[in-house]
Amino acid sequence: QVEKYVGEIKGGLRPAMKLTVIGMVHSNPESFSVTLLCDPVDASKDVGLLFTVNFSDKSITRNARIAGKWGREEKTIPYFPFTAGDTFKMELLCEHQQIRVLLDGRQLFDFTHRIQPLNLVKALQISGDIKLTKVA
Repeated sequence: QVEKYVGEIKGGLRPAMKLTVIGMVHSNPESFSVTLLCDPVDASKDVGLLFTVNFSDKSITRNARIAGKWGREEKTIPYFPFTAGDTFKMELLCEHQQIRVLLDGRQLFDFTHRIQPLNLVKALQISGDIKLTKVA
């Protein structure tokens, strides 16, 4: 079954904050996505970061939505780290200029903040072909 998680980021996102996601990829995955939302209830509001992991073309697409408009997509990654059936530990480190995403301790990508102030980002949403064991 498809995982669907929404968790509040109390007080909003801020520098030096770390979000940790531990989970396992389904045995026959298509995709999953991690979204930093400004409004956990109304998904049509601004999005601080949406990244989608696509297994068919081994891509990780990142974008943000401001004032209802999606920006420029970013797709460059040094390697594709996810394997069907494997567990993973993903860390989203909020820095002053960017969000740094690490996978199993290795840097995967940086995403420069597009939404200011950062504390407008108030929720973490995860959905798709993974099973979550822990979100902190």
